[in-house]
Amino acid sequence: MPLAITYDDVVDAQSRIAGTVRPVTMIAAEPPNLLFAAEFMQHTGTFKARGAVNFVTAHRQAGTMPDAGIVIASGGNAGLACAWAATKCRVPATVFVPATVPEFKKAKLIALGADVRAVGTEYAQALEASMDHAAHTGALVSHAYDNPLIAAGAGTLLLDMLTADTFDTVVVSVGGGGLFAGLATVAAQRGVRVVAVEPEKCRAFAAGLEAGFPVDVPVDSIAADSLGARRVTPLALTAAAASDTISVLVDDTSIVEARQHLWDSRRIVVEHAAAAAVAAIRAKRYEPKPGEKVAIILCGANSDPSDLG
Repeated sequence: MPLAITYDDVVDAQSRIAGTVRPVTMIAAEPPNLLFAAEFMQHTGTFKARGAVNFVTAHRQAGTMPDAGIVIASGGNAGLACAWAATKCRVPATVFVPATVPEFKKAKLIALGADVRAVGTEYAQALEASMDHAAHTGALVSHAYDNPLIAAGAGTLLLDMLTADTFDTVVVSVGGGGLFAGLATVAAQRGVRVVAVEPEKCRAFAAGLEAGFPVDVPVDSIAADSLGARRVTPLALTAAAASDTISVLVDDTSIVEARQHLWDSRRIVVEHAAAAAVAAIRAKRYEPKPGEKVAIILCGANSDPSDLG
């Protein structure tokens, strides 16, 4: 697998997914030099729909999509996106989840047309089962973030944002690094700075930057359900090296406050993962220079709003 994606890869992805995904909506925020990219309004609630459609469409166009379709291990947003994209492209999708995944998530996957298999109590067990399934059926293995087609599809978000508005800096929450890899690849070509935000105790990207290669990290954060990758994709580190990237960390208290602020001030409900990007600005972990225009990506609508009051 390539360790990098190119700007042309993202442009090609944009052509593949045009008309299938929703263009992002940009929202003016306060102070006046701040923008929100409302990607939480994307199909299935996250940017992952972009990568999933690109992955499925590229394999169909190349004639490499097996009759068994695609398989992924995920009880979260990647699984939802994979199921949605497969249905859109009329491809079978099998999603392996831990048996501990809430019933409402299983129901969402089933409603999207996926064949849902509950295995074990941990993600690792579901992953192993998905690989066994692929070996026995020939199904194509998808991944939440560690795949060039997934990352290139995610990068189309920044192309959309730059079509809709102008800005100097984009702030994005980082988990496994697929979205970051796509964004940073575009940002390097278009002269945009990237601020990569992680929870203090979910810092796979920051740790990889420090080491110079992906390393395993412990995971313990309120945003771990979406940002809790134990190891960042090499695609992210390659993209970071070629772009103007700043890595910052935020604590869980700041993440909770930022999520509540979005609800109180805008009536926007997002996952804690999305709120991490807002927290970087509100907690002044990144302070824009005078006149610097900043766009914050708000992504992740699959959240229970009952704790927002």
